Amino acid sequence: MTTAADAPLYLDHNATTPVDRRVLEAMLPFFTEVFGNPSSVEHVHGNRAQAAVTKARAQVAAHLGARENEIVFTGSCTEASNIAILGAARAQAGRRHVVTSAVEHPAVMEPMRQLEREGFELTVIGVDEFGRVDAGEVAAALRDDTALVSIMAANNEVGTIQPFGEIGAACEALGVLFHTDLAQLLAHRRVNVQDEHIHLASVSGHKAYGPKGVGALYVRSRSPRARLEQTVWGGGQERGLRSGTLATPLIVGIGAALEIAGREGEREGVRLRTMCDALIARVTRAVDGVKLNGHPTERIPGNVSLSIDGVEPLALMHRLNEVASFSASSACATDKVKTSDVLIAMFGDTPRARQSFRVSPGHGTTAEDLDAFATAVIDVAGELRRFAA
Repeated sequence: MTTAADAPLYLDHNATTPVDRRVLEAMLPFFTEVFGNPSSVEHVHGNRAQAAVTKARAQVAAHLGARENEIVFTGSCTEASNIAILGAARAQAGRRHVVTSAVEHPAVMEPMRQLEREGFELTVIGVDEFGRVDAGEVAAALRDDTALVSIMAANNEVGTIQPFGEIGAACEALGVLFHTDLAQLLAHRRVNVQDEHIHLASVSGHKAYGPKGVGALYVRSRSPRARLEQTVWGGGQERGLRSGTLATPLIVGIGAALEIAGREGEREGVRLRTMCDALIARVTRAVDGVKLNGHPTERIPGNVSLSIDGVEPLALMHRLNEVASFSASSACATDKVKTSDVLIAMFGDTPRARQSFRVSPGHGTTAEDLDAFATAVIDVAGELRRFAA
């Protein structure tokens, strides 16, 4: 386990991951020893920092099958998506139509809504009961004036992997730029931006056992080239797309994290999938009315989204607070509980949508950990049902 022995089990890796110790070790010298500004290339301290950034850029590019000059470092995956969506749409005079899906992260949906406020027409594609977008429906929505399509690679709430390569191919055939949010996918496998027809892609550090506060944006330089209007102004760093002094330690961290993921992610994914399948099977056998949310097979390996008839997720979380940290798919505010837009898109405003909760194990989770958690869920679900009866 990654937490202290007396702390709850951490089962919320889709929200964030702990920094891999090897990543931390790679980062540490760049806080105190190699501390130069990588833009100060006229002296040794700056050159050493620049060399570290160059290495990290190559590591990120390798994980994506991209060229090094196609990687732009940002402060987060959210910032990367904003630069991509706003920049790509605004750069295409005469194209005033954009397309996304109903299950996107706010980092994509909100800049799309901003474009709508600027006069762009926004098409939002629905999903099936598994939270999956139909690539054919995306293709049918494309028009002569479509500037950009943005569909996530994998959903953060229910784990469903989208047919993003097929969507990208449809866009490419009609000269439309395709952006995808890769945040949930890259800890588990490499992508190939060329083969999978990706023109713009957002990358997260902290979802792949790297540090928070750093992300990356892939901007295609090959045909079809992705051209972006500038959205951030300053000293002109990162090809003018993301001005500001580069955070060398964090950039070193995202590079190291993705290099490790490239070597170990698929093998670790097999382990996580086996554990998650066992959790689903055990809870389903022991408790009536359990439903798996998301696609049964086309899903990231470290995600289990369940709804249990008659069991409210916030009550379940409260009762298990000292056992494990996991996530309800309803967002709490000070005066209300809002059901997830993703689950509403899948099921409507129904009990199944309102009763969803997410369990996402990670590197430090053992099979014994998940089995103990399953026991606790089974026991507490029974108690909550008896109390509600």
